[in-house]
Amino acid sequence: MKKTIRDYELEGKRVIIRVDFNVPMKDGIIQDDTRILASLETIKYAIKKGARVILFSHLGKVKEVSDLEKNNLYPVSVRLGELLEKSVLFSSKTRGVELEKMVSSLQDGDVLLVQNTRYEDLNGKKESGCDEKLAEYWASLGEVFINDAYGTCHRAHASNVGIGKLLPNGVGFLVEKELCKLEKIMQENTHPFVVVMGGAKVSDKIKVIENLILKCDKLLIGGGMAYTFLKASGYDIGCSIVDDDCLDFCQNILNQYGDKIVLPVDNIVSCSLESEQCEVKMIKDMNCPDMGLDIGPKTVSLFCQELKYAKRVIMNGPMGCFENFKYADGTKAIYDFITLNHIKTLIGGGDSASSVNKLSDPDKFYHISTGGGATLEYLEGKELPGISVIYEK
Repeated sequence: MKKTIRDYELEGKRVIIRVDFNVPMKDGIIQDDTRILASLETIKYAIKKGARVILFSHLGKVKEVSDLEKNNLYPVSVRLGELLEKSVLFSSKTRGVELEKMVSSLQDGDVLLVQNTRYEDLNGKKESGCDEKLAEYWASLGEVFINDAYGTCHRAHASNVGIGKLLPNGVGFLVEKELCKLEKIMQENTHPFVVVMGGAKVSDKIKVIENLILKCDKLLIGGGMAYTFLKASGYDIGCSIVDDDCLDFCQNILNQYGDKIVLPVDNIVSCSLESEQCEVKMIKDMNCPDMGLDIGPKTVSLFCQELKYAKRVIMNGPMGCFENFKYADGTKAIYDFITLNHIKTLIGGGDSASSVNKLSDPDKFYHISTGGGATLEYLEGKELPGISVIYEK
């Protein structure tokens, strides 16, 4: 059990909280503030307890000077102030006299957001490379470190692992909830346990498949990744997406665990994602220029039959190109069946979370993870660097 923010006396302390404010931004305007909302509970708790709050976050990738302006965190400080209904201070610098003066001037209950930590990547990847000197400098600004950025827990960065090694630490409410939900559903001994996997690439999920196939009763595979498995099974998949480098992996998994794996039997095809024309086609009838873009109605029925008696489900990845309404029906149908039948389901982060927000009611699921990569690595059975550095109780 990891220490949490509750385990520390915060009044009058400079508390560094690593949050995940990596929000979608366009022309300086926040497109979705979900990630800001996700850390409000931790920030408000720290304010209520009289902490002097210093927030660190990354935003996008900073590889060249032109990336600085578009990945400026200032708009986030404005939105955060609106949500907290109080003034949020903002340091335009990630280090230096200006930042130090702002930190030393903080009063109990004040909140300071520091500029994008990845600004430090412009000169030698000091943030993403977990530079020791940078971590020491940032740690010198605080007295307690709280990690509430679940989405970056699989990364060893200066702003999470680096600072965490140097200060008394714990996790915030968001990370605590993520870990609790993941641990509970993975450690339960209820069956049938069904895993539903989608998304584009098999290569992104090889380790997850290898880990979960040993634990689950059924693995249902949809989305773009299904076509690599189908090609490995000998089908003509037309012009559908395929990970040719993963064909041997798929063949081996099918040979070992074919009785557990369920693949699509039909799909929605078109000659391209942009085309107005699409049709339902059986997998066995596919050929060029068919491009599979969603699971078909017979596959929906097949998958729902497998889910019907499930006691717990982990779903990672949509069943089709849900961003286009013509190819969202398969994913939506699976979500509708799960919620209608009250099946305990954990939804992986990334595109999975986006698809739930667009096609269903997030409140009807056991848990919607906020971290794509972090959740995938957790499901692989890996230890997350951002978590392993946190003190045990």
